[in-house]
Amino acid sequence: MTNIRFAIILLPALLAAQDTVAPTWGEQVGSTRGTNKGDYNIVQNWETGYRFMSVGGDRGKYSSDVNYRDGIRLLSSQTSVYSKAGKGRYFDEFVLSTQGLGNDPYESAVLRVAKNGLYRYDFSWRQNDYFNPGLIVSAGEHLENTKHRWQDHEFTLFPEKNFRVRAGYGSVTLNGPAFASQQEFDTKGDVYPVFRNIQQRFDEYRIAADGRVKNFKFTVQRRWEFYKEDTKDNQLIALKGTAPAALTSFVRPQPYRGRTPGWMGNIYGETRWIALNAHASYSGGTGHYAQNEIAVGLDRFGSANNRQISVTASGDRPVTAGDFLATILPGKRFSIVNNLSASDTRMNGSNVFQQYDLSTLSFATINFQFLGIRLVTNATDAHFRISKHFDVFGGMRFSQRQIRSIEDSGDPTTPLSGVSAQQTNTTKAGIFGANIFLGKGFRAHFEDEIGRNDNPLTPVSLQAYHSVRSKVQYRTKTWTLGGGYNDNYNSNSVQITAYSSHARTYSANGSWTAKSWVSVDAGYSKLHLDTIDGLVFFAGAPRAIKVSDQQSIYISNIHAANIGLRFALRKYADLYVGYNLTKDTGDGRTSLATQSSANAQILYNAQTFPLTYQTPLLRLSVRLTEKIRWNVGYQYYGYREDFGLLSLNQGYRANTGYTSLLWAF
Repeated sequence: MTNIRFAIILLPALLAAQDTVAPTWGEQVGSTRGTNKGDYNIVQNWETGYRFMSVGGDRGKYSSDVNYRDGIRLLSSQTSVYSKAGKGRYFDEFVLSTQGLGNDPYESAVLRVAKNGLYRYDFSWRQNDYFNPGLIVSAGEHLENTKHRWQDHEFTLFPEKNFRVRAGYGSVTLNGPAFASQQEFDTKGDVYPVFRNIQQRFDEYRIAADGRVKNFKFTVQRRWEFYKEDTKDNQLIALKGTAPAALTSFVRPQPYRGRTPGWMGNIYGETRWIALNAHASYSGGTGHYAQNEIAVGLDRFGSANNRQISVTASGDRPVTAGDFLATILPGKRFSIVNNLSASDTRMNGSNVFQQYDLSTLSFATINFQFLGIRLVTNATDAHFRISKHFDVFGGMRFSQRQIRSIEDSGDPTTPLSGVSAQQTNTTKAGIFGANIFLGKGFRAHFEDEIGRNDNPLTPVSLQAYHSVRSKVQYRTKTWTLGGGYNDNYNSNSVQITAYSSHARTYSANGSWTAKSWVSVDAGYSKLHLDTIDGLVFFAGAPRAIKVSDQQSIYISNIHAANIGLRFALRKYADLYVGYNLTKDTGDGRTSLATQSSANAQILYNAQTFPLTYQTPLLRLSVRLTEKIRWNVGYQYYGYREDFGLLSLNQGYRANTGYTSLLWAF
């Protein structure tokens, strides 16, 4: 599953990097010098328009990847007001920018108001519509449709002085409906859909002081963080399973309350030949959690069941961390950097799981007591410039992690009473590389890192790894060319199983301004990943048996290409044409072959996920007057899986576009 998660995480990252047809970035309206009003100079432009879209195929997958919908939008806006003499009555700077307001899936607003020498206020706000259709094998019984909101406020007194005071507040909320599933009343029971009302909130309050004394700068911050969750699962409608099973009532409130007060301090100082930076932080987290699940119905044998599960937890999680960085400059060509970091995380408290069978009046209890993680790292790097065209660097890396845990069943007669475990692992690595500078435009960078871990914690932890990173760039007045190559290899072996992974990335990009009215940008990258891991699980009928002769193999070859052409048509119009393609060719298979057993078939289906995603776009911006532009654009989104998990393929075709007016006043 780790390999599948890697693909799920990587693909949206590639999709997020694609161009979108709107807003209309880069087109000038109005005078760059703005308009003078009294003691202020004002520059602003707004783009208002209408989005349209049509979708065929898997609407849920489209909403998860793109999610643009019909409607009127304030696609973007930029407003800046500055005092001409720097002595405004109430403020000297007012800057506001927005994007996607009016029900776009990605909306944001950023504001700054400041008066020279007295105050500065910064505000940011974002909202994302998050839709997750869940695994396609869940038959629609797993999904989320939520809104994720962020906001942050910070007020600074005397921002340009040697001593300043800051106060701030931030919050994050996640709200919306979801579907989950629940298995009742035993490990072979039926699975029922459950409605989930997600309610999560995080609040942070902070106050800080920054100062400067000669060559030293310092910061001290006090913060208070609060987290609460009131998510509730329920299903009050009687649901029939495989006869005679039925779930007649289900409710599961699961409130959580947590608070984390903390301190942070930082000091930085420098002289002619040395620079020092020290950072320390402490947070004392405390949390309280309760879950009370009640399920009523008939099990697979038709017997009445009334089961209650109670989970309570009250624990502390203090975290202490420190970091010290020293940069030594004994000469113009030579430098040494040493970084020492340490952190200690402890989780302890009373965590109790209790399951009650109200029909038989029996119950089971499991307690968890303590988990501690201590980490110390050190890195030393030396850099030497041989000439103005060539320099070399090298370094050593060291880290040691200690993990301790204590479990307690709550019953001194059981094997889990007071069980403790401890593991320590050490990683040592070396790095070396070089930089090349030829002429004014050529740059090249190369580095190589080799590391070893003597006792990796998990099969996917770094154990014997080797990384190569390189990039090159050449630039002239009219064109730029660049490329890179990264190679990461890791092999590991623990008592449970063996693991290895190999990732390679090739990239190339270029831009060319052929004439004053035409330019081209293009790029290509290939990301290869292959992993292999052993599997141990229970499967089979009529009685499950241990299976340990299977392997988890995952192979991915993702090709990503993009090209964009911009044309300035006689200063009256601008035309942009772009195309983006992302294609995973998998391991080269064109179809899924039938395997000898059901277990082998499931594993074989999950070894690779070939797919194609493409999005061409076209945008035309016409200058109507000096202060008004009319814009129109079209973008196509196409997604297709060649063969998906259990041969259930997702795919969609979406036609999207917009028309808008970009105007200044």
